[in-house]
Amino acid sequence: MKKYLSALLALGMALSVCACGAPASDTADNAASGTDSASTAEAADTASADADSDLAYIQGKGKMTIGYTVYEPMNYTDENGTFTGFDTELATAVCEKLGVEPDFVEINWDTKFVELEAKSIDCVWNGMTLTDDVQANQACTQPYVKNAQVVVMKKDNAYTSTADLVGKTVAVEAGSAGQTTVEEDENLMQADVITKTVQTDCLMEVEAGTADAAVLDLTLASAMIGEGTDYADLEMKDELNVEEYGVAFRKGSDAAAAVDTAFDELKADGTMQTLADKYGLTLAE
Repeated sequence: MKKYLSALLALGMALSVCACGAPASDTADNAASGTDSASTAEAADTASADADSDLAYIQGKGKMTIGYTVYEPMNYTDENGTFTGFDTELATAVCEKLGVEPDFVEINWDTKFVELEAKSIDCVWNGMTLTDDVQANQACTQPYVKNAQVVVMKKDNAYTSTADLVGKTVAVEAGSAGQTTVEEDENLMQADVITKTVQTDCLMEVEAGTADAAVLDLTLASAMIGEGTDYADLEMKDELNVEEYGVAFRKGSDAAAAVDTAFDELKADGTMQTLADKYGLTLAE
């Protein structure tokens, strides 16, 4: 009887051990499954990070879609039919560093940020003034060029200050820093302001006599008026303020910081200064 009871006890213990222990193959499979789950989670985190990265989106397309308007000397077509300009060449150099192709798309300046948010374009790169409003609502690069807003009139027109333009017709580009300047000047606010799609149209209005003055960028005025140009009888009468240009990306975009890094490299190797000298511009500090 004792032997029989001992045998039963031994059998019970064996069954208990088998029930509590997992086969070695099952344990290995579970460990592998745990590793795979960790890898999947890591991959998901990476994919999520990439999805939130504007730079990754741009590099994934293989191109940066750059919104611009015709604005000499920043973006324009020269006498040989070549699309060129300071911003055109600088953007091309930056894109090369980022490993993408530049894709220039002409836009309506007044709706530039609507197109930016809709992803019709990836950035606004066209001598854009870094106003407080722009910097608060977009991801902007560091300033790269200095500029100012100037009053342009015919040479034979008398001018001492913006007070001379009260009640006169003044042309500005819609949505531009020039329009902001007019709206903030107590004398220019009392002018008859007409808005145009591009700054060159403002010069045409002054040349035609349909506007007494234009308020626009120093960089464009320097390149397009005076001796040897199509507007030889126009001149700058006044410099109203000093400003700086930058590039705008979508709010929260990490692409702006990547462009800043490229700017630093292009400053260090002299490329930006060479371009500034070529187009008669002054780099921002």
